[in-house]
Amino acid sequence: MGKMFFIDLTRCTGCRGCQIACKQWKNLPAEETRNTGSHQNPPDLSYVTLKTVRFEEGVFDKKMDWLFFPEQCRHCVEPPCKGQADVDLEGAVLKDEETGAVIFTELTAKVDGEMVRAACPYDIPRRDEATGLLSKCDMCNDRVQNGLLPACVKTCPTGCMNFGDEADIMAMAEQRLAEVKKKHPNAVLGDPDDVRVVYLFQRDPKSYFTHAVAELESGPLTRKQLFAKLFRARA
Repeated sequence: MGKMFFIDLTRCTGCRGCQIACKQWKNLPAEETRNTGSHQNPPDLSYVTLKTVRFEEGVFDKKMDWLFFPEQCRHCVEPPCKGQADVDLEGAVLKDEETGAVIFTELTAKVDGEMVRAACPYDIPRRDEATGLLSKCDMCNDRVQNGLLPACVKTCPTGCMNFGDEADIMAMAEQRLAEVKKKHPNAVLGDPDDVRVVYLFQRDPKSYFTHAVAELESGPLTRKQLFAKLFRARA
């Protein structure tokens, strides 16, 4: 069945503990940033920032409110990034059979990084301009394989971040959704049948971030991807 995250956005306080824990565990450097008029920092994912908490300020139900969205790779059940990378080189992107984690390898330097990013319905993969390597969250697969929680989940102080076996986590998500709907009838789970990182949104997911959930048209190969795949098969 594999592993799964459940991220309850109704319990996120924007503390960014998960963001820092990811940096610490992966030994990733800080980034030089600047004031963009938002508390969000850094402003986007990058090759060395695999998780960032997005801040969206707005008026909802006639009240000013913050929406916090700790973004990371969704670890799709059928990952489009892997399908695209396989067009260039099979094995560049792997899927761990035990956990379901989608993992980028050093072979990603040999695939079309722009096309891999374009294939992702959540716009997650990022490329290092110097090496050509691609990176993203790997579910802390090294920790999970040794019986530990992902660093972000271990650090979360509010119960926003949860992780475990797929069946248990989906049961938790459905139960929590039912509770939240009593106060927020428009609450939804984000793409629960397609990903291993399921968010609970109390409002329209697009209020949180443009790529919070997948677009309906995402997934099928583009004409360029299709012809590349056909050409490789014939070769």
